[in-house]
Amino acid sequence: MFTYQVDGTISLKLFETRDAEALFQLIDSNREHLSSWLSFPTMTWEVEDSKKFIESKRMSFAKEEGYWLGIWIEETLVGSIGYLYLDQDHRKTEIGYWLGKEFEGNGYVSRSVKALIQHAFVHYNLNKVEIGVASDNEKSRAIPEKLGFIQEGVLRDYELLQGRFLDRVMYGLTQEEWRNK
Repeated sequence: MFTYQVDGTISLKLFETRDAEALFQLIDSNREHLSSWLSFPTMTWEVEDSKKFIESKRMSFAKEEGYWLGIWIEETLVGSIGYLYLDQDHRKTEIGYWLGKEFEGNGYVSRSVKALIQHAFVHYNLNKVEIGVASDNEKSRAIPEKLGFIQEGVLRDYELLQGRFLDRVMYGLTQEEWRNK
């Protein structure tokens, strides 16, 4: 199993089928909070939905197409982070993340994103990491801004969520920019 120890507190672990209950419970207890910015809570109504998600992402991991990891604080699942895709031809990826509302404000996402940036540049030798965030989601936008990403543009009316169109702000960080920090 893939595990990445971020620091003494945070570990990132490839989801296993046995994590489906914990994943579902975290999504279910944060459904309203997450649904403001993300579509998956509206597709996750039972543990079986989480199990199918885990199985599909494990297949993506095996094919090196991208994957999702649980963000764990000791034995508690607090959120998820992952590579939406791994594009070896163009040497880039996009990182996505979310956190249960009760776990916000502790730096868990920032530290996890830093770990995945390093992994992307060192392990996969990618040239660029991107992060796309809903323009009104100030907490999520703070992550790439704090980590030195460059805002590259805004995709207008990018997705329809909860009956409203959301713009998406795209951020990018190249390997050279990361090395020169």
